[in-house]
Amino acid sequence: MLLKRRAAAFGAAAALVLTPVVAGCSSGNSGSGQATPTTSPAMTDQPADPASAKAQIAKNWTAFFDAKTPSAERIRLLENGEKMAPVLGAFAGNKNAAMTSVKVTQVTFTSPTGANVTYDLLVAGNTALPGAKGTSVLQDNTWKVSVRTLCGLVQLSGTKQQVPGC
Repeated sequence: MLLKRRAAAFGAAAALVLTPVVAGCSSGNSGSGQATPTTSPAMTDQPADPASAKAQIAKNWTAFFDAKTPSAERIRLLENGEKMAPVLGAFAGNKNAAMTSVKVTQVTFTSPTGANVTYDLLVAGNTALPGAKGTSVLQDNTWKVSVRTLCGLVQLSGTKQQVPGC
């Protein structure tokens, strides 16, 4: 059963990012893989209002991974979203992507503008990949899903293709 759910998670990650991106060249490497959790941060390693920031991160991650969220909003919720817009737009109508969502379970700040995020990847409402790791960044006064996280999902899918921005 776990193997079946992991396969679904990998398939969903691939559908989210790779199905439409069959030919692209990288425009640089902004990091790959998923974030590794750090030790407990010092009090100065967090935003001025950590509770509000955690709530915004959870809200924004949920919206970013919700297929019902309009593309323009998803672009706004992704680090360097305008640069990554072609990738996001390409999978917007994919039926497998429409079944994928996330539930943020933990946020740990690494700096006033960065956070490690632990989340469960859900497919059709069922947990397919529990305890996944990603990062969030504060950009333009908004906590966003990092490009590193999106590229980590690409890497997780096992693709050999170059994805623009990754």
